[in-house]
Amino acid sequence: MTPLSPRFQAAIDDIDAANARDPRQDSVDGMLRPREVVYSERMSECLPQLYPEASEALRIAARAQHICRWQIPRQKYPLGREGYNAWRSACRDHHGALTSAIMRRHGYAENEIAQVVKIIRKEQLKRDPESQALENVVAVVFVQHYLDAFVADHKDYDDAKLADILKKTLRKMDSTGHAAALGLNLPEPTVRLIGMALK
Repeated sequence: MTPLSPRFQAAIDDIDAANARDPRQDSVDGMLRPREVVYSERMSECLPQLYPEASEALRIAARAQHICRWQIPRQKYPLGREGYNAWRSACRDHHGALTSAIMRRHGYAENEIAQVVKIIRKEQLKRDPESQALENVVAVVFVQHYLDAFVADHKDYDDAKLADILKKTLRKMDSTGHAAALGLNLPEPTVRLIGMALK
């Protein structure tokens, strides 16, 4: 395990405090908790399973991946691919700016902050190892915790359409991510969908 600096926990605490203001709630083990707190904890739990030697920068990026996402509502952007891409870009800028301010407050150098923002934005995907690592973790967390709900919410989609949507997620992953996703204890229909998407 990579040693962490004393300021690391302070930065994580600030990220968690920001996410704790999320007005949206998810039920976990019978308890309602702020949605982005739940998501960020799942990201931090998944990361060392795939990358036990993850750097401090990657750990911060994983925790801050969706920091205060509710502040950039999807419905404020047009429907369709162009609107979705504009929303995602605005989210990445927002997450990067908030995380930069937190890191700066706790004494991180500008080059350290720039690396975390680069990872959060997933720049140079497939070429930058840490951007790729975060993309793998994002996708594994989605498959493990959110895919079944997505399928349930889209009962009008047949398996072929669902597999095509899932393929767009899986193609951003590398072999490490694919192996982790396939190694999850998932319901048989979900495993079948993943298999279809990977073909």
